Amino acid sequence: MCQRWRHTIVAVAVVTPLFLLPLQFARSAAPPKAQLSARSVKPIPKDQPTRSVKAIPKDQLPDRSIKATQKTQLPARSVKAIPKAQLPTRSVKAIPKAQLPTRSVQAIGISTLQPESLRLPNTAIEPIDWNTLKGWEADDHAAAFATFLTSCRPLLRASVQEGDKRPMYLALTQVCRQALAVGRLTDDQARIFFEDNFRPLHITKLGDSAGLLTGYYEPIIDGSRFPTGIFKVPIYRRPLDLVPPRNSTGPGFPNKGQSLRRTPSGALVPYYDRGEILDGALDGKHLEICWIKNQSDALTIQIEGSARVRLEDGTILRINYDGHNGYPFVPISRILAERNIIPRKEMSLERVRDWMHANPESAEVLRQNRSFVFFRIVGLSDDSEKKDAPGPPRDREAVGAQGVPLTPGRSIAVDNALHVYGTPFFIQADLPLTGEKRSFSFDRLMIAQDTGSAIVGPARADIFWGAGDRAGQLANHVHHPGKFALLVPRELDPVTAGARIPLPPEKPSFIAQAQISTSPTTCHIGRTFGGPCAIPRPARPPMLGWVAVRNR
Repeated sequence: MCQRWRHTIVAVAVVTPLFLLPLQFARSAAPPKAQLSARSVKPIPKDQPTRSVKAIPKDQLPDRSIKATQKTQLPARSVKAIPKAQLPTRSVKAIPKAQLPTRSVQAIGISTLQPESLRLPNTAIEPIDWNTLKGWEADDHAAAFATFLTSCRPLLRASVQEGDKRPMYLALTQVCRQALAVGRLTDDQARIFFEDNFRPLHITKLGDSAGLLTGYYEPIIDGSRFPTGIFKVPIYRRPLDLVPPRNSTGPGFPNKGQSLRRTPSGALVPYYDRGEILDGALDGKHLEICWIKNQSDALTIQIEGSARVRLEDGTILRINYDGHNGYPFVPISRILAERNIIPRKEMSLERVRDWMHANPESAEVLRQNRSFVFFRIVGLSDDSEKKDAPGPPRDREAVGAQGVPLTPGRSIAVDNALHVYGTPFFIQADLPLTGEKRSFSFDRLMIAQDTGSAIVGPARADIFWGAGDRAGQLANHVHHPGKFALLVPRELDPVTAGARIPLPPEKPSFIAQAQISTSPTTCHIGRTFGGPCAIPRPARPPMLGWVAVRNR
């Protein structure tokens, strides 16, 4: 029995150290967390013996070594040893935005904080040089600049919210500020001003080779404030129930489109035509401005868009275009020629006027022209001031749709749905300036200040010649083609606008078709200004290329 207990005790004595040895090893390999510093764990490599942990216990570490590793006691500069802010200055500003080339900035569109590019629908635009404008150097630029200043004043008086929001309007206001700041200029100074602030663009209606020029003037006609046995044809102001055409743009009443009439029930219907107005559709509405002698004078006033009505006491009543009923204008001369009343070779405004005076009861011919124009009073003056009044005579000229006095030979009427009042145009044409059949070169810088119901299109202008019979003779003989150069402020981008212009539809030649790729949407035909060929072409048949080569 004693022998058995002795063996048991020996076995326990031998086995117990074997169980305690792993525990002792684990305790020596993982000392208490409290005895380790936060930073002492990081610098100890993983491959060092475990004894190194015990070799430097926490209680034997010097106080300074503990403080040296504390974040709060690190020097301020050591934290900012290599901060982003202390990188070399030149490395940050090596390629600053301000030092990039100007063209590279415009190429990626950074400078597009200016007004957007010029957009004129159904218009061909071609940038040209000043030296390609025949007669530009010889023109009276000082006179053109004075007319331009007249348009600048109302442009700057209206705020952007109240005025036109088109890019051309915004760009013109910037140029007008400079023009008003410099005041009057000599001829050479005015020419330099236009060249520095504008760039010329040749414009035409898409598919046309030139524009169209006509002339108008301000007739002087006798009238009365009240209807009498002599003065019995009324001149009407714009009715309150006249509604502008739908989708009309631009300031003022548009010069094209179907005008509407608002009925008492609120419905919109086409407005009365000339025949209905002659039959009394506007009677009793108190729209009469004045009364004149006959329908031929009334038609002349409606064609010209303005007039001076000399009243019984000598007072001059100034009236101007203020709206239309929306029907297309049909010339009485065309009706008389189609009916063989006046031969086409003998047709003239004077001949038409004489016929109407001789046939005052022929209202049926007038009814064929359904168009009708309404007016507004723009001035009232004494006829004697024509000789005695101080100041430049132009202050007493007709007032255009922009609300400024027109300058004879410098003011033009344009399509205000496309062009902004105050826009300069350089026009080249051959016109009969002496009233004879012989034509003279007319190369002149003009300013858009008026509009009219028959003035439609991008390259269409009506030249104002003044008032009276002499001006009427000049205006009646002008109906000629002309070249139009639109002067655009330099901050607008005409090249971008030109890239959006589609090419006019054209029938390609047989050889051009043979050069088209087999892809149905790829075009290899040489293009003109205005962007790549945007007209889809059908894919060529496989043998078309061979046939084209055979036929060369």
